[in-house]
Amino acid sequence: MVKVLVATSQTQGVRASDYHWCVDGELVWIAPICGKDWEDPDGGCGCARGFAGLNSHRATTTAMVRTLALDRDDYVEAIRSSLDSQGYDTMLSPEIADALLELISDLPDGAVVEHRAEYVQVRERAP
Repeated sequence: MVKVLVATSQTQGVRASDYHWCVDGELVWIAPICGKDWEDPDGGCGCARGFAGLNSHRATTTAMVRTLALDRDDYVEAIRSSLDSQGYDTMLSPEIADALLELISDLPDGAVVEHRAEYVQVRERAP
């Protein structure tokens, strides 16, 4: 069992720049951020505020912490497979998985988070 981030529509609309094009419940990761969005997470293409869906390859500005019946190897493979299907180099899949696992390790199940350039913060807990 690992604690992961999944797409959620909960708390959408809290920020005027919110968007949600993922499938609720799909695994998400934090994709590389373009230069323009580093300057303004609420402008540009939206990558500095979004989580990318591993399956849909779409994005959302809100993710939820969930403990799922996966082990680390399953999680690494999900990331590797998604990166491969999008044309990214898959060599860093284990490091990406470990960084995401560490990022949310202290957050409670059900916490809704947002991504703001260099950090992830809790928006609210699910009821």
